[in-house]
Amino acid sequence: MAFKGEDQLDSLPLPVQRMHLIQVDSVQRWMEDLKLMTDCECMCILQSKPISIEKDEQNELIISSQYSTCDNLQLLLKRAWIISTELTRIAQKLEKNRWQRVHSMTVRVNCHVRSMINEYNTLTRNSSEEMQKYEKLLTDKCSEFTAFTERCIQTEDEQILKSMKSCINETLTTIAQYFGQLIELVLTHEAQNLLRQIELSDSVYITESAISSLFSLTQEGAHLCRIIAKEGGVVALFKICRQDCFRCLYPQTLRTLASICCVEEGMHQLEKVDGIPCLADILTDNTHSEATHAEAAAVIAQITSPHLTFTQHLSSFLENMEEIVTALVKLCQEASSGEVFLLASAALANITFFDTMACEILLQLNAMKILLAACSDKHIVDTPYSRDQVVTILANMSVLDQCASEIIQGNGVQLLMEMLFERSSSGNSAEVAACERVQQKSAVTLARLSRDPEVADAAVKLSCIPRLIKLCRSPTERNNSDSVLVACLAALRRLAVMSPDGLEDLDFQQLVKPRLVDSFLLCTNMEESFV
Repeated sequence: MAFKGEDQLDSLPLPVQRMHLIQVDSVQRWMEDLKLMTDCECMCILQSKPISIEKDEQNELIISSQYSTCDNLQLLLKRAWIISTELTRIAQKLEKNRWQRVHSMTVRVNCHVRSMINEYNTLTRNSSEEMQKYEKLLTDKCSEFTAFTERCIQTEDEQILKSMKSCINETLTTIAQYFGQLIELVLTHEAQNLLRQIELSDSVYITESAISSLFSLTQEGAHLCRIIAKEGGVVALFKICRQDCFRCLYPQTLRTLASICCVEEGMHQLEKVDGIPCLADILTDNTHSEATHAEAAAVIAQITSPHLTFTQHLSSFLENMEEIVTALVKLCQEASSGEVFLLASAALANITFFDTMACEILLQLNAMKILLAACSDKHIVDTPYSRDQVVTILANMSVLDQCASEIIQGNGVQLLMEMLFERSSSGNSAEVAACERVQQKSAVTLARLSRDPEVADAAVKLSCIPRLIKLCRSPTERNNSDSVLVACLAALRRLAVMSPDGLEDLDFQQLVKPRLVDSFLLCTNMEESFV
């Protein structure tokens, strides 16, 4: 999200959208207001004054030892969120001409802005000239804003208030711009400090601490990832991954890289520093730990995600694809935990979307057999998320004619049938969505594979047709998912061609004979009692 806002008050420039507005009752809000209904300058001077002026050097040492960069950022973001919320609320109150509330909230914003600047400067003590410039611009504008709103509550002339309203709106917009630019500079400054530590330090401890803090920054949103990428974060982290003395930090470093590569700037940097050959070397080096291999797989999964629109430039990936796919299949086969298997299979699933040649490589590596065998181990494939990755690979491989015999030999039709019964045990929305994808993709895979008479015959014998009919007719069985319905109708029609005797006449007339869209509309309008 851009911080350098221009004139939009409805989307104030802050990397804190993930936070929700704290709801408080009116009495509590009044009590909070009461504490702040005092002269702003006095309030801020008191807040800025140290408890003791003795032994400044010792105080500085204590502060710096108590707060890490991550703590500084969290403190900053907490203040920033409060200020952003208050600015939004001021704009809302201004629209309703609630001048007294506008003024009290303006006083509060003024105090929070000064406290934020004071706290941050106390903890960092090395702000740049540009930061100091925006700190002064922001505090001056806040003081001007407070004085302006104070004049508003002293007049009752509607015409004067109306004329002042547009000026207040302009001032509010300017404050939002200065505030956003200051936050941008501060976040950039924090990222630069950490990257400087990573690049200059030979100490494993200092480097580990810096990478840990950098990872925390990446969790604050895409905008911070862009800042880190632009400041050379990808370059610095791959430098770590090329030094044997930092081998123990590879998992943590790769995890941070995966987070940064969720943005286009990170991907461009990865390509520029030959990141993919480095990842391929890590994956194929058997002396690395499983944790390192798993985190490297996570980076591969991230950069090949089908949801990203900026992966086309990864030309070096195709050059290294065969050895990467081979290493990932081996990681799936040897995975000691469900998490490792999930990361490796997710990378493979994404690669099958990335390039069709990957499916042929997987077939040559007997990946189908390995994945089907893994699914029988409930300690390895232990969640709907893992099954989602496996069935994605099966669905994409099922376009190959040779795939049918592999499915039959590995008892894959039985697995696909079981996946049609996938249901969430927790009711968690993400898990429910994963279950829907498993049902949809298993039906798609069945539809594609059933062009082979042997697969179709196995599906009929395993009672796939009754299950597909139930999924079509019962919305709750498919969690009201239209995508599952369409996939099941397609699979049912393919099986009906191969085995017309498996359907009753009513099912044939409603689910197979009409156009697909007509059957779809019929099923989506069905009452539950119809089943």
